[in-house]
Amino acid sequence: MKALTEATSVRMSQTKQRDTSAEMKLRRILHAKGLRYRVDKSVLNHPRRRADLVFRKARVAVFVDGCFWHGCPEHGTWPKHNATFWADKIRTNRSRDADTNDRLTAEGWAVVRVWEHEDPENAASQIEQIVRKRIDHQSR
Repeated sequence: MKALTEATSVRMSQTKQRDTSAEMKLRRILHAKGLRYRVDKSVLNHPRRRADLVFRKARVAVFVDGCFWHGCPEHGTWPKHNATFWADKIRTNRSRDADTNDRLTAEGWAVVRVWEHEDPENAASQIEQIVRKRIDHQSR
């Protein structure tokens, strides 16, 4: 069974992996709060383990997860065409997310996961608190 149709393959290749509207809104708010970060950076010596935003000094990694690709319990959808392929793909993504969280936490990082549908102001406030608290704690 072929996993993807030609149309699906084209659509997937055009889907942004970074600089999504959810990421951009969050980045603008965080920047306005005076926070500086790196974008789309590797935080583990492991392929496909890149955080959307990285606050290196505070050791905070932020991931903005798409509802479809990461299986959002509120907004995730399960395609009917090639259902087994997509279910496996989304389960693999979620498993990789959990493994990334565990690896980063073990290395002393704080991990923040934000769903693309979340209010960016609320998410930014949560991230700001974590970053500032960790930086303040380091300076003591």
